[in-house]
Amino acid sequence: MAQSRVTIKEVAAAAGVSTTTVSHVLNDVPGKRISSDTRARVFAAADRLGYAPNALARSLRTQRSNTIAIVGDEIATTPFAGKIILGAQDVALRRDSVVFVVNTGYRRDVEAREIEELLRRQIDGVLYASMYHREVELPPALSGLPTVVVNASCTDERVPWVTPEEVAGGADAAAVLLDAGHRRLAFINDVDPVPAAIGRERGFLRAIEDFGPGQVDVTVLTAESGPEGGYHAGLQVLGGEGRPTGVFCFNDRMAMGVYRAAYELGLRIPTDVSIVGFDNQDFIADGIAPSLTTIELPHYEMGAWAADRLFDLIAANAPEGAAPHTRLRGPVIHRNSVAPPSQASSPGGWHQPADRRGNA
Repeated sequence: MAQSRVTIKEVAAAAGVSTTTVSHVLNDVPGKRISSDTRARVFAAADRLGYAPNALARSLRTQRSNTIAIVGDEIATTPFAGKIILGAQDVALRRDSVVFVVNTGYRRDVEAREIEELLRRQIDGVLYASMYHREVELPPALSGLPTVVVNASCTDERVPWVTPEEVAGGADAAAVLLDAGHRRLAFINDVDPVPAAIGRERGFLRAIEDFGPGQVDVTVLTAESGPEGGYHAGLQVLGGEGRPTGVFCFNDRMAMGVYRAAYELGLRIPTDVSIVGFDNQDFIADGIAPSLTTIELPHYEMGAWAADRLFDLIAANAPEGAAPHTRLRGPVIHRNSVAPPSQASSPGGWHQPADRRGNA
């Protein structure tokens, strides 16, 4: 037999106060002169009896459901996007709210249907997430609802958004290799000109230029952004004369392919060639040998920033001067794939620095 729900009258009786006082305390009604001792008795009684407020009644009173949603194209199916959800959930927990997660699979019909269902449930706001850090246009159904874009920018400048700082990430990757003493470098970039590819290359080359014009030999080539693309690009860039001693890969999956190419060419990592990845996909970076030095994408931090901003919008009390948009820098995760270049890693000797580009 199901246990009956504890009522506010029972809490009031246990605490020795009126039901009005219990309501004021549990709902934190401002402007009420209630002593700290009385508040403590009410909370203790509610906790002892297992009282849970009626969410529907509270939503009718406050005009809020204390729920938000994450709507994304593939946000629930990627190996690292769970950290975005975790960051948002941690903030929602502190705000006494819950998070619904909807994955649309890039289908506009699914997206429209799911958003319609969420609106029927009177959600308070939406985190609209997208992969590849691209620019997105919000669905018309979200017009007028507090919304923050995550992992992408938005065509509507009034909508807050957060993305990774891709240029800084590329610069940090270059710094890892330069600081280790490497002066012959390669960047294996994504063949698709997505914002992440453009930003990482810009930061990588800018850091090398800032290091000193003509002091570093740079090869840039593109490939499919997976292990197979990294493998073929690795064979191309590591198999020739004057090969680089340090390689930066667009992502960890490409780096895994470069590892395979290096081993087939008889090269040791990091003795003969150092490798830096991007993303910090733990099952790759910690799972290959030697473990991969990589740039972490700040997914948790983006989820938390976006949720905080969303709750500010919901409450209409955003801090004065709060940034409507931001780019967050991810940390370098140092592991074992980078070391100073050795004399054995210089077949063909030094040659004139150049900037070479190609496709794998």
